[in-house]
Amino acid sequence: MALPKPELLPVALMPVSDALAAVLADAEPLAEETIALDQAFHRVLARDVAARRTQPPQAMSAMDGYAVRAVDAAKLDAQLTVIGEVAAGRPFAGTVGAGEAVRIFTGGVVPDGADAVVIQEDTLADGARITIKEAAITGRHIRPAGIDFREGDVLLRKGARLTERDLALAAGMNHPQLAVHRRPKVAILATGDELVRPGTSPGPGQIVYSNGYALHALARSEGADTIDLGIAADTLAATTAGIHRARESGADILVTTGGASVGDHDLVQRALRDEGTAMAFWKIAMRPGKPMMNGQLGAMRVIGLPGNPVSSYVCGFLFMVPLIRALAGRRAIHHRRERAVLGCDIGTNDQREDYLRARLDVRDDGTLVAIPVNHQDSSLLANLAAAQALLVRPPFAPKAEAGAPCEVLRLPA
Repeated sequence: MALPKPELLPVALMPVSDALAAVLADAEPLAEETIALDQAFHRVLARDVAARRTQPPQAMSAMDGYAVRAVDAAKLDAQLTVIGEVAAGRPFAGTVGAGEAVRIFTGGVVPDGADAVVIQEDTLADGARITIKEAAITGRHIRPAGIDFREGDVLLRKGARLTERDLALAAGMNHPQLAVHRRPKVAILATGDELVRPGTSPGPGQIVYSNGYALHALARSEGADTIDLGIAADTLAATTAGIHRARESGADILVTTGGASVGDHDLVQRALRDEGTAMAFWKIAMRPGKPMMNGQLGAMRVIGLPGNPVSSYVCGFLFMVPLIRALAGRRAIHHRRERAVLGCDIGTNDQREDYLRARLDVRDDGTLVAIPVNHQDSSLLANLAAAQALLVRPPFAPKAEAGAPCEVLRLPA
């Protein structure tokens, strides 16, 4: 009887934690580039960002009213003479002296000599004179210089994924451009004679291709650029051609779907090895997603995902996403596990770490409840779409009753 090829000999299943460590091994942030501020949303900072100015640069009024000396306006019915006006961007050139006031509007620079603002509702105006109806307090309604930040303050840190609020802060700090890490390029190659694009009529034995649409969206949501390499036929030549296109595109990550097992038509691993890929693993102790591969071909990292749509998505979420984050330079790359309780009884687990698709509910006391969907088959897209989280079950976990503690990973909303 013919023996299997050496590279396809059975190997022990790798634990999920070891597989993730292998995927992330030596994953350094990509090179930096400088981009315009209005292009920086959700990009990852390559350097700390310090303020180039003090904000506000001078004491400013927080209200519409009158800038006064608190000592002059400390008593009710005190009368002051208005000697000028301050508007935002139009400071008053003089100094507020004894018995004097300056009309001031929100954002106006507090004039020299003044140390309080009396809001206009607390005064009575009569020509050039005002009567105080609410005693002034030193510093009241004044924003001191630098209350927001001061020149040199480091307010945005390397590795931060920039939010819309961060962009406003960077603008306020007077940065028209920012240094960010280059976006990872993710090339996605589907394999399988059985696959046809949505909108076509499948022939006998064919199915509509769905994996890539979720993977492209998942990668883009993490800040990657994606490249669609199409569907390769189940031939070594077609699979190899797809790998060549990935390298020619400059992809940082090649993600394949299907063909990751060891059947006669599962050619991805063979094509990758023939091209010189150094394989880290090709089976992991998880469900769904046992037949998953990882390796490196030159500078390009390779993740071979199973063909079943749920397995493909779950493995993409668990392994591709952290790799994208690491290459993008983000500080936090791992998914955060949350504590929950079971919403129903579940049985014992085998030697594989299980990721059950689950719905989430919140009790009145804030307790998070995880309810596994009824059918966990790795081909069921409707249940995947209905799930809000992955309920994590360790290897050999005993059966557990409703109300028992558990851990979940929220899926993207």
